[in-house]
Amino acid sequence: MRATLVEWMGPQDANGGGFVHGGTIMKLCDEAAGLAAFRHCRMRCVTAGMDRMSFVSRVDIGEVVTLDATVNAVWRTSMEVGVRVTAENVRTGEVRHTSTAYLTMVAINDAGGPMPVPPLPPTDDPVALRRGREAQARRSNRLAEREAFQAPTSADGEVADGGGGA
Repeated sequence: MRATLVEWMGPQDANGGGFVHGGTIMKLCDEAAGLAAFRHCRMRCVTAGMDRMSFVSRVDIGEVVTLDATVNAVWRTSMEVGVRVTAENVRTGEVRHTSTAYLTMVAINDAGGPMPVPPLPPTDDPVALRRGREAQARRSNRLAEREAFQAPTSADGEVADGGGGA
C-alpha cells in the first residue's frame, strides 16, 4: 500500500539558516507513513519507532516536498513503512532526493491495544521483494538491539555473561 503527500514549504517551516527544519520533514514522514499504514490495514495506526532518518540534502523555502510512503513489510501487529522525500524547485523543475525514513507502525483498536495486520498481497515485483528483505533485516537488528538492552547487568554495569568468562 502506498500514500503520497505533497507540501509547499513556506517561511513558517524555516530554521535560522533559511531552510526547512529537519523536524518538519520528520513530522511529514510520520504523517505519510501513518496514511500508508492506515490504507493497508484500514484501522488506526500509531508510530512505534523511526528506525532510520537519512538527510541527503536540505530543503529550501519555496520548494515543493513530495513524500512517497510504501508499506515494505508486515508482521503480526506491526508494519514497516519506507518514506522517500524529494524536493522540487518549482522555478527550474529540478527534483532531487532529500531524505529517506523507515518507520514502524502498529495497528491499534479503539482501546489502544495492538490489532493483527493483514498480510501484504503476494508479489513477484523485485523492488517490493527487496524492500521486504531489507525491512526484515532492519527488524531483526531492532529485536537484537532490544534484547541486548534488556540483558541482565552486574552491579558495575557490565553485561552479565552467565559466568565462566575469559
